[in-house]
Amino acid sequence: MERWARELSRLLPEHNPERYRVVRPPVALAHRAGHAWEQLALPAAARGAELLLSPANIAPLVERSNVVVIHDCAPFRHPSWYGRAYGAWHRALLPRIARRARLVIAPSEHVRSELTELFGLPTELVVAIAPGVDPSFAAAGDPAPLLRRLGLERPYVLAVGTDSPRKNLGLLDTLAPELRAGGLDIVIAGSGRSYLPATSGGGAGARRLGYVAEEDLPDLYSGAAVFAMPSLYEGFGLPCVEAMAAGTPVVAADRGALPETCGGAALLADPGDPGAFATALSSAAGPERERLATAGRERAARLTWQHTAEAVDRAIEPLLATGRRR
Repeated sequence: MERWARELSRLLPEHNPERYRVVRPPVALAHRAGHAWEQLALPAAARGAELLLSPANIAPLVERSNVVVIHDCAPFRHPSWYGRAYGAWHRALLPRIARRARLVIAPSEHVRSELTELFGLPTELVVAIAPGVDPSFAAAGDPAPLLRRLGLERPYVLAVGTDSPRKNLGLLDTLAPELRAGGLDIVIAGSGRSYLPATSGGGAGARRLGYVAEEDLPDLYSGAAVFAMPSLYEGFGLPCVEAMAAGTPVVAADRGALPETCGGAALLADPGDPGAFATALSSAAGPERERLATAGRERAARLTWQHTAEAVDRAIEPLLATGRRR
């Protein structure tokens, strides 16, 4: 969601400077304080605009001119994956915001279908627009200096994501001893979030790097033998195409939007079957590596933030033609 907000706030004004004005919260506001700003201060800051585009799930409930990006329906599909307050907040607001919005943007056809089903939205109210991949991932350099700094001396399987139940990172802990014996370490990059129940790692499981700086991610991806996404649910799964852009073969779960996101350029496996997932990882790192790397680069090249911004602009344009103002 943060990447959507950052890229759209940069690219839309560049694409059509007379159409867009960016309103940002004070830097000091985050989490609960940021939600309060969004509900109370943002409507006043956006007064006079015909539409208010909110790129991160939530929008001001009082507004009648919202265009909102809703990234997934996980709080409704699997409430236990979230803390009580966070889940209740999203389950209370999202349906109301979606039903009152003038347009809802989903990152995949999978989420578009879920939104129309769960919230009873008319199909013409929801449009699927995929996110893009930053060019830095395709331009990754020599990963060796980063790997030395991180102490990654052997071929490794990489996973990137928050440590939460839906990411299913515990599966990689389970597979780590078997893969390590076959010459592959498992490395996980990403931190936890206060509103998500954490999963435990350590011991003989995967090695957790914690938060990795954004500028290091392209090299971390490109240095991996294979990228793993064992998630039980994703509304899109952007790390998969970031890995593809870096030339790293991908193994993803056959759940949620991941088959759609990978577009035939990855191996898909059942995350409930550890043996099948391990076999897919070994295959992607071995005999299937070259084919998957080539297919992945081709897939990622079709997904750019410039295309995303242009698609958002095209979807918004008919609404502006009505001339309705708040």
